[in-house]
Amino acid sequence: MRDLSGYGSPEEMVSHVCGQLADEFAGTFTPETIARFVSESFDSLSHAKVQAFVPLFIHRFARERLRAVAQAEGVIVKEVPEVLFVCVHNAGRSQMAAALLDHAAEGKVHVRSAGSTPANEIHAGVREAMAEIGIDLSKEFPKPLTDEVVKAADVVITMGCGDACPIYPGKKYLDWELEDPANKTIDQVRPIRDEIDRRVRVLLEELVAAG
Repeated sequence: MRDLSGYGSPEEMVSHVCGQLADEFAGTFTPETIARFVSESFDSLSHAKVQAFVPLFIHRFARERLRAVAQAEGVIVKEVPEVLFVCVHNAGRSQMAAALLDHAAEGKVHVRSAGSTPANEIHAGVREAMAEIGIDLSKEFPKPLTDEVVKAADVVITMGCGDACPIYPGKKYLDWELEDPANKTIDQVRPIRDEIDRRVRVLLEELVAAG
């Protein structure tokens, strides 16, 4: 049975999230467009392992997708570079990279992550390794790769997802070959985390210098 965390039905949850986003995106998107994105987000994320956070996940995912569409169409002006990290399950490498870059950038870069075949939850070893350095991933979640977030990105960094990521002109594409932390011990995850952190800091220096 689905835990709706205070909502009587999926329809009630979707309606509530639509109302919140309608206020934020008034004049940018019609209520019908917002409802479509929220419903799609619900369909994508209602299986999430941590059911207590499902309403939060749906709100954040739908909001990010709407912002990405608005940025790609020039309705919302980009104030900082947009970076998208993509791996297969969005449960390990891309989650660590996004969190590390967001932490290091301190607002100088906006970061998203996604997976070509998203998992139900972030790997336990990844959450533990990130918690060791003061980054909490307990309220993060694997997200499906969508066309609009690729269009909105300035830099797209893939990590073992092959040809799943669509290619658009005018963007910088990088592929980072990194070991998959899935099913690894914390001792095995730490070196992967540290290598991602090293690459993220080099990337941040390049982005700040280019800006």
